[in-house]
Amino acid sequence: MAGKADSTPPQRKRLGADERREEIIRVTLELAAKQGVDDVTTQDMAQAMGVTQGAVFRHFLSKDAIWLAVMQWVRDRLMSVLGRAAEQGHGPLDALQRMFFAQINFIASHPAIPRVLISEHLHGRSAALRRLATEIMLGYEAKITGLLADAQAQGLARADLDIHAAATLYVGMIQGLVMQTSILRGQRTLTARTLTAEAARTFPVFMQAIRPPPTQGTPP
Repeated sequence: MAGKADSTPPQRKRLGADERREEIIRVTLELAAKQGVDDVTTQDMAQAMGVTQGAVFRHFLSKDAIWLAVMQWVRDRLMSVLGRAAEQGHGPLDALQRMFFAQINFIASHPAIPRVLISEHLHGRSAALRRLATEIMLGYEAKITGLLADAQAQGLARADLDIHAAATLYVGMIQGLVMQTSILRGQRTLTARTLTAEAARTFPVFMQAIRPPPTQGTPP
């Protein structure tokens, strides 16, 4: 006679403290992508992970502490991605291009990140969150400005280029592409393929604008 099937549900794997914190951060980003930053609750987080709210608060003292950890995670991962991309560049302009597409791919994998960085809701809740978001933005712009200055010094960018304005435009291109694909989500899903395709059409315009004009008799 066949034995009775075991109907006991599989037990959830016990995670260490660091693994559980990482899971909470990941789930929070996933929820923010689906329902917006403002609407994510700790009950949502707990439900998505199959634990109680008490289990969430054993690892973070407050909801603001969770968002601060999310922002720190974004900073560390994004700066690492951009740093690796820049190191692979053959000169400052190639580094700028590699960083641009590395960030596009990173955002496509984590679509909540732009919302988290510019969320007035989060910045209004916590001065620490606002400072960290400012630190990320200023550090990023400083890296772009430095590469543009190197390109200008090497004659790869036009001599009259306002490198600070160009850095702002560089950042704004990414924000604009993300906003466009987000608004048109019903028609075009926010995916790496979509973002990369739009970025591939946009970035050459930026490069053309910052490069020195071709000398007379030299093909463009």
